[in-house]
Parts: sequence; C-alpha cells; structure tokens
Amino acid sequence: MSLLVKKGNNGLFSDFFKTDSLLSSNFFDFGADMAGLNDLFVIPNANIAESQKDYRIELATPGLEKKDFVVEVESGVLTVSAQKQEEKNEDQKNYKRKEFSYQSFKRSFVLPDNCVTDQIDAKYDNGILHIVLPKKEITISNPKKEIKVA
Repeated sequence: MSLLVKKGNNGLFSDFFKTDSLLSSNFFDFGADMAGLNDLFVIPNANIAESQKDYRIELATPGLEKKDFVVEVESGVLTVSAQKQEEKNEDQKNYKRKEFSYQSFKRSFVLPDNCVTDQIDAKYDNGILHIVLPKKEITISNPKKEIKVA
C-alpha cells in the first residue's frame, strides 16, 4: 500500500503578507490581529492511500459530527463538504451575551477511471473522516495476433 500525504500550509494571508519581503519590516505588521484569521480559511489535510483493491482518503476534521458532512460524486469528482453552526447564549443578571460560530469547508478529488463510484463508503471516527473507494478490475486486452494458416 502506498501513502501520499499533503501537508497543510500556513494560509493564503500569512504567505502573502510576509513582512520580510515588503518595503519595511513593520509595513504590514499585523501581529496579534492576524492570529485567528487562518482559522477562518481551514481546509482539512488529506491522506490518500492506494492498495490493490481500493483507494482510501482520510480527512482530519476534528470538532465536527457525522451529520455535518455531505459526500457526493458527480461526473468523476468526489466532493466532501461540511458545515457546522453553533450558538451560545449567556444570560446573567447584568448582561446578556450571544455568540455565533460557523465552520465550513469543501474539498474535491478527481477520481481515477477504475473507481467504483456506486460502492464508496464513508465513516467518521474520532475526528477523522474515512472514505473507501473500491477499484474495479481493468482487463488488459491482449494485442492483436495474426495466426498463419497452414
């Protein structure tokens, strides 16, 4: 079984606004103001493994529940998306506080031709979404052979 790993990056904004590559060292010094911005643009890391009988995709998605996921296949593309909304209310004697939290992502994978899309299986366990994509056997046709008549 082979394993392909894609490591996450620090985010679009942290790569673009690197202070050492701009005019002065404090020109875009966001400091603590930018600390939580990467959390808004989270795309889960994926591990993709291939064996002789299937492909396996694992997405690291802690904090979600299995009801938050939508896994779809259309025109040879597997799309995994999730959306979670939370609301917290705090009602004290002198004040009321209401907070909203939204978390979502969408990730797509182009499927190989030998994937059996009717039998894809997805399970969510301990913060990891496991997707199994079975392979169909590809028969290799023998080359044309001419038989001489005796």
